[in-house]
Amino acid sequence: MDILNALVAFLNFMFIPAVSYGAQLALGALGVTLIYSILRFSNFAHGDTMAFGTMVTILLTWWLQAQGIGFGPLPTALLALPVGIAATAALVLVTDRTVYRFYRRQKASPTIVVIVSLGVMFVMNGIVRFIIGVDNQTFTDGARFVIEPRSFMEATGLSEPLALRTTVVVTVVTAVIAMGALFWFLQKTRTGKSMRAYSDNEDLALLSGINPDRVVAITWIIAAALATTAGVLYGLDKSFMPFTYFQLLLPIFAAAIVGGLGSPIGAIAGGFIIAFSEVLVTNAWKKIVTYLVPESMAPEGLLQLLSTEYKFAVSFTILIIVLLFRPTGVFKGKSL
Repeated sequence: MDILNALVAFLNFMFIPAVSYGAQLALGALGVTLIYSILRFSNFAHGDTMAFGTMVTILLTWWLQAQGIGFGPLPTALLALPVGIAATAALVLVTDRTVYRFYRRQKASPTIVVIVSLGVMFVMNGIVRFIIGVDNQTFTDGARFVIEPRSFMEATGLSEPLALRTTVVVTVVTAVIAMGALFWFLQKTRTGKSMRAYSDNEDLALLSGINPDRVVAITWIIAAALATTAGVLYGLDKSFMPFTYFQLLLPIFAAAIVGGLGSPIGAIAGGFIIAFSEVLVTNAWKKIVTYLVPESMAPEGLLQLLSTEYKFAVSFTILIIVLLFRPTGVFKGKSL
């Protein structure tokens, strides 16, 4: 029985949070790797693109809630998500036309474009903070649990409750659908094949009649959709605060680089590698170990390697190790 309690505690505090967080990072890293593959620069404004899309979704969600419109047991934010994606796509397309296109036509070095993206990042961050403020915002509604802790304990007779929140299930299901749709688009559609060809060899793709402006525009739209979806899922699972999304840039880039910058499969794998590493290192193991050892040997401390305040240090450490020993990442990126 204690082994089962330990397993439930592991699922509750380690596995389920890591899977949810990993799905969010994977979606964010997919957007980063897509921009890198097609436009050939690291978009440092991606975290604040996520924040902008989430902000629009939150504002519309609040309006829908005020009108008494809901989505049953599911979060109302899912109804507002398409509008958030559309608004974010419009923003990044305008940004590309007014900012990035000039440097693309000048054939500026990737380093210069990265610096430009930093400027775009600060502008987006300022817009989001000006509109919605800097405070923590919550917008979750609908059913709270898929598996309710008390009901689980009554049904199983275990002393450790299992809580499976609706937002976790929504996160994983939405992420799987989004990833599946992206891979289908890239592999099966004519436009997706054009994007892959443009990524592999830009000059040859242009000679084949591929319209570069169309490829760039579709890339930004897909990246906006991935960023907004990742941001909304993260906000539903935790909460929304603009500065948090700025901080998410590190684990998202770490996920993309660890998996292999430019590789969609690598971005997904990297997201889960970073998420599980952060959760397993920063969460306390005391409760789990207490179930597995005799009472006399029960630990007094939390058995926590690092405080949760240092979780981004885990991402940074993994990133440095990968850059030192395998700079191309696990899946050797740079191709769609």
